[in-house]
Amino acid sequence: MPQIAQLADTYASQIFWLLLCFGVVFFVIGRGMLPGVVSTIDQRNKQIADDLAAAEAARGAADAEEQAWRIAEGKQRAEAHALIAAAKADAARATQASLDAASARIDETTTAAEARIATARAAALGEVEGVAAEAAQDIASRLAGLSVSAEDARGAVQGVLAHG
Repeated sequence: MPQIAQLADTYASQIFWLLLCFGVVFFVIGRGMLPGVVSTIDQRNKQIADDLAAAEAARGAADAEEQAWRIAEGKQRAEAHALIAAAKADAARATQASLDAASARIDETTTAAEARIATARAAALGEVEGVAAEAAQDIASRLAGLSVSAEDARGAVQGVLAHG
């Protein structure tokens, strides 16, 4: 085969051109472009590390702020509960005072009403005794023809009312 026969003649020049192209590619990419790419990657990695450190610091600050807020909230809740308890106690005292005053007024009114009722009862009983004594005198004089004094009639009525 003629292609194989000519391989020995062109072998050395093909290796030369292979090494020359490889060397040019190596120096252009390896020495020219690669340091820029590596520098960009290093710069990017440094920026990521700095961003992560800043984020961690921000998270720590946020956690500390949240903790401080929770403590402040707890204090405010305790103060609010104390104010509510004080307001409830004040309201209970005011309500009890109002109830005591109302109870005293009711007791006074009840006592006065009982006194008026007792007076009215005594007056009514006196009138009933008087009317009953007059009726007893009138009945005794009409039926039996007897004359009974007002004092005797009143005494008889009181005796009947006392037993009845």
